Amino acid sequence: MQPVGPYRFTEAFGVCQVGTAWWALDGQDRLVTVAVLEGAAANDPPWRQAFANAANAMAQGPTGPRYVNADLNAPQPWVAYPSEEGMGAQRLFQRLGMDLHPAEAQANVLIPATGTVTEPPRPISGVPTSGSPAPTSGPPRLPWAMHTATTTPQQGTGVSQPAPHSPAPSALAAVPAVDPFAAPVRRIQPTPVGSRTSRDGVTWLALTALVLGIVAAVGGVGLTTGGGDTRRQAPEPAAEFPPAGPAQPDLRPWAAFAPSSPQERATAVAGPSLVFLESVFTGYLRDRVTNRPVRTSPIVFSRRCSGFVVDTAGHVLTSSSCVRPGQEYVRRIALDAVARMMVRERKLTDAQVDGYIAAHQGQTRFTGVDAGTEPSVQVYAQLNEAKGNVTESPAIPGQVVAAQTEETGNVALVKLDRGNLPVAEVDTGVEVTGAGNLLILGFVAVDTEPRAATYRPRPVLAKIAGTGRRGDLSIWRIGQDLGRTSYGGIAVDPAGRVVGLIDQDLARPDRANRVVLPASAFTKLLGDAGVRAGTGEADRHYRSGLDAYYTGRYPAAIEELRTVAQQMPENQLAEAYRQNADTRQQLEGESTDGEAWARWLLVGAGTALLVVLILLAISGTRRRA
Repeated sequence: MQPVGPYRFTEAFGVCQVGTAWWALDGQDRLVTVAVLEGAAANDPPWRQAFANAANAMAQGPTGPRYVNADLNAPQPWVAYPSEEGMGAQRLFQRLGMDLHPAEAQANVLIPATGTVTEPPRPISGVPTSGSPAPTSGPPRLPWAMHTATTTPQQGTGVSQPAPHSPAPSALAAVPAVDPFAAPVRRIQPTPVGSRTSRDGVTWLALTALVLGIVAAVGGVGLTTGGGDTRRQAPEPAAEFPPAGPAQPDLRPWAAFAPSSPQERATAVAGPSLVFLESVFTGYLRDRVTNRPVRTSPIVFSRRCSGFVVDTAGHVLTSSSCVRPGQEYVRRIALDAVARMMVRERKLTDAQVDGYIAAHQGQTRFTGVDAGTEPSVQVYAQLNEAKGNVTESPAIPGQVVAAQTEETGNVALVKLDRGNLPVAEVDTGVEVTGAGNLLILGFVAVDTEPRAATYRPRPVLAKIAGTGRRGDLSIWRIGQDLGRTSYGGIAVDPAGRVVGLIDQDLARPDRANRVVLPASAFTKLLGDAGVRAGTGEADRHYRSGLDAYYTGRYPAAIEELRTVAQQMPENQLAEAYRQNADTRQQLEGESTDGEAWARWLLVGAGTALLVVLILLAISGTRRRA
């Protein structure tokens, strides 16, 4: 289904003979339901009129729901309702006398444009007359019929309303005149005792008792099988306004993929563990022979990439190219920094930068303050939305613990100064194959500010382009580069477990981020550092809450995710999914109440059955008398 207006359809949740009800997102990723008149009904003027009348009547009624947007003149008219108003799209079709069927039945339920649709239910029109009422035919008066003569369409709908008309004269003429002042005559005569009519009455009472007994039994079964008490109490008035609106996390799995899809679920599980890393290098570029600094002032440059948390102590895995690159690579970066300084000093032109780097690559080395020391490296990590060039809070300082060389894996381990962060689960047993897709996540820039750009996590389903080797490791090659800062990011399986790490393709001149190292590359590095990867209690509560959310157990999901949001505020998705679960629970509470109908059916049928049994007893007593 193509988008309509400002809405992007995500999933159809019901279909009827005249249209479809959809879940959709607006431009700000807010959830709405959209009713679309389709097929033969969309080409039928009476159905278009009834669709518009029903939408306007519902909007002006005391209980709503009120739509937020509509285009009733479109080839396929549609009306959008906010999720806070409940299942507005479903209620609109129900007002038209149409019950929704599962979306999978569209081919068998929806009447196509080439088919023939029956006339919509029409309201009884005409004006009252004195004397005997004129007989009428057709369905009873529909709720929106009372508005057809007075309702003014909301601005922008452009739908005209039909004027009321009097009944046809032939209909009135067919009714015999009755004198309301004629002498009263007793029209109901008493039936003699023992007559056949009396016996028939007893028979009918017995049949009625049998039917009511069956109805009461059905109500009892519905009551006993309806589960626990699902009745909703009216909420108490709030003492104050909430401190903030709905959670708006920087990673929104439900907007990136189809709702409840494997991609959304995997992103929701693994996404909170993703971190943005910025490594700041400080050192001196020296002549290789004399050890004299090329410039007297220290050279400072930074590298930005992604990483992910592997334990509750705050250990992070990332690419060595970001936090501890090889000497040749780091020397080239330092020479590029020096050349850019010389361009600003008008000692070089932009066209001479590459030549300067090539000429001095073999004649220099990058060191610390002293000639025999390594340059200093300080790592800063940020979760959720990140900003470049930030060294204070919310940035978390960290230090490089260990790093592999490019030839042995190119994976590095960083220890952050803070624990209790969202942790990813690692699966080291995945086999590297050359077919299929990988769901990858990494940080990407969302603006072009060079020093203080904004970065956000982004998931993409990337196609596997083939396999390769890096030392003793088999690696994946993928057909998509998320962005310059995505290396160090993760590849996950449908359960949200990390199966690989995104890295630069060292065989490409541009070092594009098109390689995924398998999780088996982490094993030795973590073991040598004495780090045991594993999730914590809050992570297990989070996964349990997501399981409850995706299986429709919304009360359990709300409880679990609320606990996580309180214990681990860095996990913004916990609060977002808690709010989503609360919204869905409210929608389900409005659309159906499996126990209420059985309770009232049982009470009503039982009362009627008691009355019938009393009448049977009285009738039997009279017959014996």
